Amino acid sequence: MLTIIQAILLILGVVRFFVIAHFIMSWLLRFEVLNIRQEFVGQIWYGLERVLEPIYGRVRRFMPDLGGVDLSPIVVLVGIEILRIFLINNLSAFV
Repeated sequence: MLTIIQAILLILGVVRFFVIAHFIMSWLLRFEVLNIRQEFVGQIWYGLERVLEPIYGRVRRFMPDLGGVDLSPIVVLVGIEILRIFLINNLSAFV
């Protein structure tokens, strides 16, 4: 059981990294530091979009419309952190 929890924590860490990278990249694209027409940047951006959009889509259904502000990455990061803390604090119950 410990191995399963460690694998879940690893997956949560990878998803957290993807969300943070997507968040930073969206700001760099918005302020035109990066250009999406560059092949490498476009591949990374669309790859992250394909991976994260199913998660963001579920969160956006429950959030109110705030105009042009998208808070779904922050909600996803908070949810990941809550789940991670829960798993670490209750690790002895799973062993």
